[in-house]
Amino acid sequence: MVLKYKFARPDIERYKRQGFPEAIYCSGKTTEQVLNIVGRIKKTGVPVICTRADENIYRSVKKKYPGAKHHKSARLITIGQYPETRRVSKSYICVVTAGTADIPVAEESAVTCEILGDKVERIYDVGVAGIHRLFEHEEKLVNASCVVVCAGMEGALPSIVGGLVPCVVIGVPTSVGYGTNLGGFSALLTMLNSCAANVCVVNIDDGFGAGISAHLIGVR
Repeated sequence: MVLKYKFARPDIERYKRQGFPEAIYCSGKTTEQVLNIVGRIKKTGVPVICTRADENIYRSVKKKYPGAKHHKSARLITIGQYPETRRVSKSYICVVTAGTADIPVAEESAVTCEILGDKVERIYDVGVAGIHRLFEHEEKLVNASCVVVCAGMEGALPSIVGGLVPCVVIGVPTSVGYGTNLGGFSALLTMLNSCAANVCVVNIDDGFGAGISAHLIGVR
């Protein structure tokens, strides 16, 4: 079933088909559009997720829907609860960053997994410039059902993690870096060319997509 109106067609059946709802991507939308879409989805009883939501959007949503929760570091807004019977990861999902500046993207991924009911272990600021920091967490990494690795700059960390763990590693290139980082493009190319066969890659800064993918891998 698709709800049709002037500027959007929310797919409210996605939750039943796939186990997660369609997200409302707030960037580029007016506050009025976001509120309208939220209202249409909420009436169906489907949990609401808004991504890339700034403080102004949150205040407007909260005013109209007091139950809205703002996950500020992840730039997410959620409304509603998922049923306790939902499928969750058999173990836990590790979310890793190369640097502190990668944390907002990582939090988008981590909170997405938590919203869907998964346990998440965070391992932040363990990039290749001080790789000894990563090895302190090796036991936690190898027991995860999936590992999400967010890295900007040269984007080498997913390959290293991929060589350590027996699960899928989702590389998330971030737009963190100088000049020839090209807004995350150099990190993206590094990850796509990884020699670690268990590394797959999502788009630049796509923490939400990585979180959804990690959840689906974890519940299999």
